[in-house]
Amino acid sequence: MNILLKRVLDRLVRTGSLKVTGPKGTTFIFGDGSGELVHMHIKTRHAERAITFDPMLAVPESYMDGELDILEGGVLGLMRIAFQNMGSGGIDATWSKAIEGLRHAFRRLQQINTAARSRRNVQRHYDLSGELYRLFLDEDMQYSCAYFEQPDMTLDEAQAAKKRHIAAKLRLKAGQTVLDIGSGWGGLGLYLAKAFDVDVQGVTLSTEQHGVATDRAHAQGLENHVHFELKDYRELNERFDRIVSVGMFEHVGVNHYRTFFDKAATLLKPDGVMLLHTIGRSGVPWATSAFIRKYIFPGGYIPAMSEVLPAIEKSGLVVTDVEILRLHYADTLKHWGQRFAANRDKAKAIYDERFCRMWEFYLAASEAAFRWQDLVIFQFQITKKNDTLPMTRDYMGKCEKALELRDMGRREAAPVEKSAKPARRRKVAE
Repeated sequence: MNILLKRVLDRLVRTGSLKVTGPKGTTFIFGDGSGELVHMHIKTRHAERAITFDPMLAVPESYMDGELDILEGGVLGLMRIAFQNMGSGGIDATWSKAIEGLRHAFRRLQQINTAARSRRNVQRHYDLSGELYRLFLDEDMQYSCAYFEQPDMTLDEAQAAKKRHIAAKLRLKAGQTVLDIGSGWGGLGLYLAKAFDVDVQGVTLSTEQHGVATDRAHAQGLENHVHFELKDYRELNERFDRIVSVGMFEHVGVNHYRTFFDKAATLLKPDGVMLLHTIGRSGVPWATSAFIRKYIFPGGYIPAMSEVLPAIEKSGLVVTDVEILRLHYADTLKHWGQRFAANRDKAKAIYDERFCRMWEFYLAASEAAFRWQDLVIFQFQITKKNDTLPMTRDYMGKCEKALELRDMGRREAAPVEKSAKPARRRKVAE
């Protein structure tokens, strides 16, 4: 191991137990020996040099390329040590801190998400094979944070609870119109239509998601009540009784928050209600992970609450309720990671080994960020008038309970499970 990397790790790893084997076979141990041992093997001098100067990007890249293996403790254990030591004072003196600071300073340049660029960014991630997502998501293909009302819930139970939790905050009534911005695989829109007898319009920029969602609406006989369009929300002109957006705001970009809420204000009827569910930071604004931005969510950004609320205020909208979901996404990602591992061979048949290692790192590092860093879920309930909703939150709990009883007595129709085309090896962006 080169001397500079050893010095970086000496200063960074104050707690925990990290064993590192270098390209020449020499091994060093860092930390105070506490916790589960993590053993990282850096196999090439190229990876060793890259990790020395930019560990937050080079570690996942080296792992993807097979130039780094984690022999004990896994990716989750490695990221636990990294995140738990970031506040210890050691990382502040490293070169990597300066690099991360530059990424934060230039974050706005990386988030100029015009309509054309937004479409390309979405296609990079959400137009991956639907067969891939079926390998690790729940039955309803909910690709967002679940809601664990009870710690022993299954993933499917927790995702059903998430839909009930969101629906209750919308205070829906039969015959209303609902806009779902970023409608994903269609599960939420279909659920709302069936549970409340409302008409739903979903918009997405993903061709793959649009196709699956449309097929599901027809399969469930809801094509006259649920309609999915391949369209940017900025192109819409209709007005709706309710607006819901789950897991889409992370792709808007801090430059476009005012545009997003100004548009929402024009689309929402005077007595309307909006529910925005997004990943957020409990701490101060910071840059998107270099690995996530480059390989997983190009153009993506996780906001601090201080970046969201001013944009809502300036749009003339009213925040009527804010809820912070802590650790729910960590448990969701744990389930996804376990399911992906169980189906890894199938994922490799669709893509390749490098993709599988990239996806493993993505799921584990994301779980770690929700467990040991500052990532949480924000749920903003928004209206145009101060008196649109009841003065207390009691109606939410009553609605959730009624929906739970409904769901227990009636199982939803299964989503379309198989593509007409056989799974094939696909190429992903380098």
